[in-house]
Amino acid sequence: MSDLIQHLTDTTFTGAVARGVTVVDFWAPWCAPCRELAPITETLAAEFTGKIAFAKLNVDDFTPLSEQYDVLSMPTLVIFKDGEAIDRIVGALPIDELRARIEQAL
Repeated sequence: MSDLIQHLTDTTFTGAVARGVTVVDFWAPWCAPCRELAPITETLAAEFTGKIAFAKLNVDDFTPLSEQYDVLSMPTLVIFKDGEAIDRIVGALPIDELRARIEQAL
């Protein structure tokens, strides 16, 4: 994992999504599609450096937060803008589709 993607906890979550656009990857280590998505989010995090922040939240470790945002399937990417969830992407989509959805938040 590079330093382009922040690992969130229940204490860092609110601050991390409070300002600007942040893409949060709700994931679990045992989830194969989550592992497939990881290099894609790394690539997008590098592309959007300075424009969009990327973060991950392990749903096994922080279940109440995943429940708060109705994460029922993984991976789920929730796009936040100034603290408000504005979009969600469920499943491991191709990079071009993810890029287009994320760009809409700018």
